[in-house]
Amino acid sequence: MKPMKTISENMIPKNEMPARRAGGFTLIELLVVISIISVLATFTIVALKGVSKAKKISTARAELEQVQAALEDYYAKNHVYPPGNQNAASVYSATQDRRAQFNQLYYELSGVTINGGNFVTLDGTASIPVAQVNPAYGVAGFLNCSKGSGEDASPAVNCLHKLTTSQYYYPVTNNVTALTTVLVTSVNGPDDNYQPVGLVGINPIRYVYPGVNNPSGYDLWVQLVISGKTNLVCNWSKSVQVNNPLP
Repeated sequence: MKPMKTISENMIPKNEMPARRAGGFTLIELLVVISIISVLATFTIVALKGVSKAKKISTARAELEQVQAALEDYYAKNHVYPPGNQNAASVYSATQDRRAQFNQLYYELSGVTINGGNFVTLDGTASIPVAQVNPAYGVAGFLNCSKGSGEDASPAVNCLHKLTTSQYYYPVTNNVTALTTVLVTSVNGPDDNYQPVGLVGINPIRYVYPGVNNPSGYDLWVQLVISGKTNLVCNWSKSVQVNNPLP
């Protein structure tokens, strides 16, 4: 018996040979790869924005809690919270040369002494003329102040611990022309077009006492505008209120 002949590649007609691929990808394969990369990039960008937003909110929350701790230290010393300024909750007015009123928290929590005609913070970082305190804040002076004798001889105490320079701002001109120092959040808006006091990057922490949402205590809050959406971080709710107007 004759041995069977094996079929070799040379015996297959050229027009029936399987097509050989040249190096690289076909156009369809490239389009598929590009589509996959585009989808992954979109998910990555969205995820990064979410992380960035969460970080800003977390920072603002931590700064608010820092001020809360200072308020509790203040209460332990004075048996009362700092006086509130009901007008301090208002935002920047429509007139460019007028600013909203602010709360006096920076001076009350820092503690002040009287030096000549000025109230000066204990750490020396800020001062305000005595005559401008009432126009600026609607109060005659500061409770946490070293002055006088007898019952008034109790020395002031600095309740703001480890405050960074990005957490306060000077000078801010209010609607009575007084130059004041105010507590702000370091993450600002962070959108530049959010200017609650008419200044880019200056976002004051707001305070009302007695509180509206906390009648037995105080209301403390800050509003962030991130990608056009408002985010209210406050002491009466652990959750962030999105697209809520200022209280």
